[in-house]
Formats: sequence, structure tokens, C-alpha cells
Amino acid sequence: MKPLLSPVPMNIKTTIGILRIIIGAMMLYHGAEVFNAVQMKEYAQSDMFKTSSSPALMPYIGKGAEFLSGLLLLLGLFTRIAAGILIVSMCYITFKIGHGKFWYEDQHPFMFVLFGLLFFFAGPGKWSIDHILFKPKSKYTTYK
Repeated sequence: MKPLLSPVPMNIKTTIGILRIIIGAMMLYHGAEVFNAVQMKEYAQSDMFKTSSSPALMPYIGKGAEFLSGLLLLLGLFTRIAAGILIVSMCYITFKIGHGKFWYEDQHPFMFVLFGLLFFFAGPGKWSIDHILFKPKSKYTTYK
């Protein structure tokens, strides 16, 4: 019972790693629509993109960003860059397309923004390519 009530983190790097993999897989799934020409054409013809300067390109940029950030997060490769892409694309969906109604109507995109912030500041956690490529140099940044 004592560890449950303690303010000390429990397996934080493992937890962040699991969350990163799950969020990455979810974004990869949503972004895979970039390869569906019919779906992309429907997005381009929707009211949300008709007023943009390039309605055919905007859905490809958005879905491409989802796919890229999902792939990078899933692998734990360039995690902070992937988190930045996720934050920007989901903020666009939340505040531009969804008109900022994140408290009730557009909670899912905004929750992805929050997860992006978590990965941006906390790093990739366990099981990441970042950990292999950029080995931590301090005892305070080791992954246990």
C-alpha cells in the first residue's frame, strides 16, 4: 500500500514507453488514410477545407503529419520532433477545424496534444531507437 500512496514515480520510463507505442500506433492508423485516394478526395471536398488556399493539399499534409508522427513515435525515433509534429497537427485540428471546442466536442485531438506534450518533455521512455542512437550520458537520464 505504501508505494501506491507515495509521490515517487513507479516505473515511469516503462509507462511512458508503453504510452508512446500505443499513441504512435493510433496515430499511424489514423494517418494511413493518406494512402486512400477516395477518402482524401472526400476530405478535400468537405466544408472544413473548401475555404483554404489549397483544399486538395491540406488533407494530405494533415494525414501525412499524423502518419509520420505515428511512425516515429511507434519506433521511438526522433521522439521530440515527432511529438512536435503531433502537437502542431492536433492543435490545428482542435482549434482551427474544431473551432477550439476541446472541452466537450473535440476531446480526442486535444488529448493527442497533451500526449505530445508529455513525450516532448519526458522523452521516449523505454524501448526506443532514440535510446540506442543517443545514449544518455548522465546517471539521471538512464532508462530503468
